[in-house]
Amino acid sequence: KAALKRCPVYGGTVKKIDAQVVKSLPGVKAVVAIHNGVAVVAEHYYQAKNALTKLNVEWQLPDELSGFSSASMESGNGKALFEAALKQEGDNGHEEGDPKAIDSDAHTIQATYWAPYLAHATMEPLNCTVKIENGKVDVWVGSQSPGMVKGIAALFADVSKDDVTVHSTFLGGGFGRRSASDFVAEATAIAKASKLPVQLVWSREDDTQHDLYRPASLAEFKIGLNDQGVINSWHVKRVGPNIMPYMIDETVDAMAPGFMPNAMVDWLSKRGYGLFDGWVVDPSSMEGLFEDYDAPNKQVQHVTVDPGLPLGFWRSVGHSFSGFFKESMMDEVAVAQKQDAVEYRLKHLKNNPRLANVLKVAAQKANWQKPSAQGRFQGVAVHMSFGSYVAQIAEVSVSNNQIRVHKVTCVVDCGTAVNPDIIKAQMESGIIFGLTAALYGEITLKDGAVEQSNFHNYPMLRMHETPEFDVTIIDSDEAPMGVGEPGLPPIAAAVGNAVFAATGKRLRNLPLKLA
Repeated sequence: KAALKRCPVYGGTVKKIDAQVVKSLPGVKAVVAIHNGVAVVAEHYYQAKNALTKLNVEWQLPDELSGFSSASMESGNGKALFEAALKQEGDNGHEEGDPKAIDSDAHTIQATYWAPYLAHATMEPLNCTVKIENGKVDVWVGSQSPGMVKGIAALFADVSKDDVTVHSTFLGGGFGRRSASDFVAEATAIAKASKLPVQLVWSREDDTQHDLYRPASLAEFKIGLNDQGVINSWHVKRVGPNIMPYMIDETVDAMAPGFMPNAMVDWLSKRGYGLFDGWVVDPSSMEGLFEDYDAPNKQVQHVTVDPGLPLGFWRSVGHSFSGFFKESMMDEVAVAQKQDAVEYRLKHLKNNPRLANVLKVAAQKANWQKPSAQGRFQGVAVHMSFGSYVAQIAEVSVSNNQIRVHKVTCVVDCGTAVNPDIIKAQMESGIIFGLTAALYGEITLKDGAVEQSNFHNYPMLRMHETPEFDVTIIDSDEAPMGVGEPGLPPIAAAVGNAVFAATGKRLRNLPLKLA
């Protein structure tokens, strides 16, 4: 078994190691330095883990991230670093009609929303087993991207991809985290350096503090209306980091042909990173911000701000924050026009009949504007992602500033329903995952290091907090589309909009907090 001590700040490297005491501990077989830390290999996991606590390592910290602290950056509706960037002219990611039309619109409504960094917190922490023998590599791992595993293992073992065999196991939870192979690289590097077959096991603390995180995002909306209160202009500026620069290395490693020398693959991946670093039109940064509603004039701009925390795909990717931003904004516009939230949305979904249909069905199923008990309030949100259309109505109560979600009515049109039970389970799963993020999820930094470490300070939604579900699947002959992710994007806004109905307080920052 192997355990790895990593620099608490991403990008840090080993400067000095004192391993004398550790090498004599019971069960310890090897102490090796690899590209991102120092590993102990022992007969049993807890021997390796215990040895790490006695291992003295001096780190060379990266300049940029080590100076970043969330607490010193907080200001108003988000982080000051991100807010300052709102003043910059953004790079255009999408345009329709005339962006200048907003200057002559009868009314404009403006709001800014914030979503923090998030960890994946999969049920099973990351682990990987690697054996290198006679020039052949065997990898046992649960992965969402076995092709990437093959390329990464070949690169770090310095063999051809043809000499790597990947034995796929169950995931233990993926949510995008296991689409990356950083932990495979670690296990392979440890096996090669120690000349031993190893199973690298991440602790929950490793998993929380060395994740590839959902990017933090700030979005400023400016909505222009005509005299009848109909949306004429839809402007969004998103500020935050892009995911792709952090994923390009693995993508190149996976796609490179087996005959290409590893040195060339490594060179290409580093060139690829430079190509995508600061990429201003990463689709995942802007997806879901503008597509759903009718508006003749649209403009989406992006300003890249990246403190340096490593990023990865997180369940529903950019839709995970854009659903909250867009649907909170749409609710604010409806309220400002003194119109019903469902009816106002329907007026702007004439060119999106499938999204309009799920909204109508959800309103009927939930008895919209007629909560099931006194003291409960409803909020609505709709969102299209991964080719599927979802409407959700959350029924919420608020007591002593505590938000309780009692029921979620969910209607999904994912095309042909191949397996309705799986679709229903995925909708419920996405809602639960989204509720954790909406009510609790937040990763913060102090001097570049992640402050959260386990479930006591990065909590999950618990069984007694889980709402009642009413999931309806639309009967459709359209092609089957995604169900693993589309259940998540609307839920934070549905809850936030219900909290507004209950309290009159508009919550524009995640996680949703009244005090």
